[in-house]
This record gives sequence, structure tokens and C-alpha cells, in this order.
Amino acid sequence: MSVCQPTVPVLAAISLMASRGETTPLSTIMMGGPIDARQSATAVNNLATNKPFEWFENNVIYRVPSNFPGAGRRVYPGFMQHTGFVAMNPDRHASSHYDYFKNLIKGDGASAEAHRKFYDEYNAVLDMDADYYLETIKTVFQEFKLVNGTWDVMSVDGQLERVKPGDITTTAVMTVEGELDDISGTGQTRAALGLCSGVPESQKMHLDALGAGHYGIFSGRRWRETVYPAVKDFILAQNQSLSQAAAPALAVPTPAEETAVLPDSVKKSPSKVEASKTEAPAQAAAAPVEPSAETAPAPSAVAEKPVTAAKPRAAAKKAGKAKAENAAEAGQPKNEAL
Repeated sequence: MSVCQPTVPVLAAISLMASRGETTPLSTIMMGGPIDARQSATAVNNLATNKPFEWFENNVIYRVPSNFPGAGRRVYPGFMQHTGFVAMNPDRHASSHYDYFKNLIKGDGASAEAHRKFYDEYNAVLDMDADYYLETIKTVFQEFKLVNGTWDVMSVDGQLERVKPGDITTTAVMTVEGELDDISGTGQTRAALGLCSGVPESQKMHLDALGAGHYGIFSGRRWRETVYPAVKDFILAQNQSLSQAAAPALAVPTPAEETAVLPDSVKKSPSKVEASKTEAPAQAAAAPVEPSAETAPAPSAVAEKPVTAAKPRAAAKKAGKAKAENAAEAGQPKNEAL
């Protein structure tokens, strides 16, 4: 499962596994990610396309200060990411904090605690490695290498490998988008279904989370009530399919296998096996019964037996019906006549 930016490298990883002939996951779920950032461009997409690559390297990349772990490492700082998130919807965040203040005044502890829990998580943003961030800008948001089929990755043995989602055949794919997502626009994540052309349509699924923004598709009420149940059912369906495919068929023993389970004393004497199979017929044949004209059936009697056996019932039924009709004509209840 991947959310937002990791959807792209996760899809790439499964693609490379499939191209190499490796076993791929039973299922993958991609949520709110920029698989095809050209679709329904948002403010994030526009920033990435309107600024040259060098601008990001010169303006948003900093080194970790000396008094922190990882000193000197080049990163895209978490505080800058957080500032960018808040700046996208300043009015919404201001209103949320104002409501939080009013709830404290009213003594509405439950609402105030819900606000605190949300922002404790929302504000927890880590620094991102500079190389990863810059490569994401170029590969995903500027050159669209995944959807253009031009993304090459260096393998562990130093060879370039092309990322080809069409090679995926045994991994079920589910995509999730939020109706109000203003970071990954409509259609950006769903594009993964089209890229995975080798996956049967029966193993693809898309979910639009109505009323959910970017954060809401993986956190909060809409995640719990709408997205999570669908994701869980999708994963379990693939697990059940694997279990059914792995269940051994009922084996029908061959004559050789039947002989193999016989005692050793019998195995060593095949003639005894044959004798045991023919003993009962031989005994029956030892005392033949001379057929008489009364006991010998005609050649067709065996075939006709099931038919003739049913005739008395049909005749009785017909006779009962006639008797009931006669009784009705005489003014007598049918059940008494029967």
C-alpha cells in the first residue's frame, strides 16, 4: 500500500519485479498519488512545471544544522513542507483553529481533543532526502517518465532497466482518489490502472472517496467508514483467490497406487492379488443355476425393468383419479373417494 508520492516508486518496483520474472505481491493499493501528474493539474503540479529544476535545488534544499543528527546532510526540510501544506488552504486552517478556541471556551473537551489529535499528526513532517525529492520533481512532475515509458533505473549489477508497468500480470491493482483532493488531482492515481495493461480487468478496482480531501482518504472518518472497508475487502479477495488456487485437487488413486498400500506379503505375490479379485466371481461360477423358462428373463427385460416398475404406480394414480372423478359426479368428497 502506498499513499501520495510513494505510489510512483512502488508501482515502479513491482514493474521491475515483474520484468525480471520475480514473484510480485498479490495486490497493491495506491492512494492519492501522482502516477500521471498531467491529469487535473493542481497548485502542486503547476509549481513543479512553472519553475525550472535548478530553482528547486537552489531554493528549497538545505543542509541539516550541526547541532542535529545527520548534520550536513542535504534535505528538503520538514518545516518547509508543512508551511507549503498550510499555505495551500490558509483560510481553512485559520477557521479550524478559531473553532478550536471557541470549543475550549465552551468547555467542549471532545471537539478540542479531536482538533489536537488531528494537528499533532498533521504537523509531524520529516525532512526529506534532497536527492529523492529532486529526482521526484524531475521524474514525476516535469518529465512524466513513468507514463511516457522513458524511466530507466540502475539495477544492482549496474545495468539500466526500463520501468514497464505493462509487464505486471499477477498483481491485483486498486486505486483510491479523494473527491476534493487538491494535491493529487482527479485521474492522477487512477492512471495506474491503464498503465497495468497486463492485469485482467477483473483484478482492477478504483474508488472515489466522496467528500474526502487528500488527507481524508487515509485518515479520519472517511478513511474508517469508506476507504478502509473497501481496501480490506480487496486485499482479502486476492488472498482467497490464492488459497483456492493452491488447494490440492482430490487425487484419484491409480492401480499402481492401490497396490502400493497393500501388505508386503501380498505385494510379493501378484497372483494372490489377482486371485482375491476373482475369488468371488469364481465361487459364484462354481455353482451355476440352470435357467428355466420361468426364471430366465428375456434379453430386454433388464432394460425394461425400471419402466415396468413404474407402471403400477401410474396405473394406481390413474385409477384413483378416475375414482375421485366418479365420486365427485356422485356428490361424494374427493378425499373420501381416494
